[in-house]
Amino acid sequence: MTSEERNSDTAGRNAAAKGLRRCRCLGLCGFGERVLLADVSSRPIVVALLLSGLLAACSTAPARKPGGYYLDDGPGSNPPANLNHVPDAVPKAEPIKASTARPYTALGRTYTPMTQLGPYEARGLASWYGRRYHGQPTASGERYDMYAMTAAHATLPIPSYARVTNLRTGQSVIVRINDRGPFRGGRLIDLSYVAAYKLGIVNSGSDIVEVQSIVPGQAVQIQRIASRATPEAQPVQEPPVTREAAGSYVQLGSFGQRSNAESFLVRMRTELAGQVASIGLHSGAGLYRVLAGPYPDREQALQAAALIQRSLDLKPLVITR
Repeated sequence: MTSEERNSDTAGRNAAAKGLRRCRCLGLCGFGERVLLADVSSRPIVVALLLSGLLAACSTAPARKPGGYYLDDGPGSNPPANLNHVPDAVPKAEPIKASTARPYTALGRTYTPMTQLGPYEARGLASWYGRRYHGQPTASGERYDMYAMTAAHATLPIPSYARVTNLRTGQSVIVRINDRGPFRGGRLIDLSYVAAYKLGIVNSGSDIVEVQSIVPGQAVQIQRIASRATPEAQPVQEPPVTREAAGSYVQLGSFGQRSNAESFLVRMRTELAGQVASIGLHSGAGLYRVLAGPYPDREQALQAAALIQRSLDLKPLVITR
């Protein structure tokens, strides 16, 4: 091995050591174990072994706790007062960290990060992570602070800034992207605890959001985004509530409050996209039910329920009307 090869190998190992990341065991809200995120083109064997071992540990999803988090993650035991008054991140010009701008592979999928600031807009599911990762290294090299207005994104530049809008409520915040993830469950962005708190998604664990990049110095663009993020300027269409027609259904959840049922419906449609043809919100007997179907017969409903149970940490119920 030449001196250049030794230096390259050492640099690669150092980069890998600094690349501790999270994977999300597939579940309703998806908080799980940490894995090594790396450029597998340079270290395929090491990363493959690490991922295979950790994914095996994730094969059985842990029990879900109230508030949409898993294991020992969740809110801190002594959070600061007045979390609603924590100021948004203030966009400023910062150099992009070169080590976070290279393509990488996580859980079998390859991601190509943006290498410069520019327009970005996407809608998807936001989740959050809390005390389990508080103080741990992020992809930027900074320590994760669950009470700072930060977020993890798979491809946005690190560091960069984004406005995140809860499309169900119209609430919005500005966060600083300093971490990579999430990688499972069809999620778009992982928010810090305080950012999720300000968006009103701590209790539900996740919700549908719009993420828009912010380029420091482009005040006009930021103002345009801010005006679009208000409920008046961008109304959110509520899912229709119907009564079940005759047939067999797979019940995914049942709720006393419509808002909780709507949030769960969004998550199920995102996580089961391409697997279940129709998921809707149904009401009756004072409850709001999230149902897949109807299916022509009970046998097909049972097959769909088995598919859903394999995909999610969920035990669906087959009902016939």
